[in-house]
Amino acid sequence: MSDQPSLVSNAFQTFMREAPQHAQAWGGMVQGLAKASALDKKTGALAYLAVLAALRLENGIPFHVQAARQLGATREEIVSAILVGLPAAGHAVTQVMPAAIAAFDAS
Repeated sequence: MSDQPSLVSNAFQTFMREAPQHAQAWGGMVQGLAKASALDKKTGALAYLAVLAALRLENGIPFHVQAARQLGATREEIVSAILVGLPAAGHAVTQVMPAAIAAFDAS
């Protein structure tokens, strides 16, 4: 067993465990939307990080930072994606920065 904490939040793990049919339906929808996107996978992953930051959904940041990194995103691109919402969403986007940097540097 790994000593590393899971990148998937406890809330999402509970959702998958307690509502497997809903989780499967959710996963199918997510895959369908990804296939329909005109964005390349790395750009989509970075855009998703921008949305998570704007909504202050810090729990999703570690998983999605690692996903973006695996698609070739650099530390600078991840920081820029998080900060892209700064003019519209304000300083709130910076609240996810510590989690993003920690997740990027952990691998």
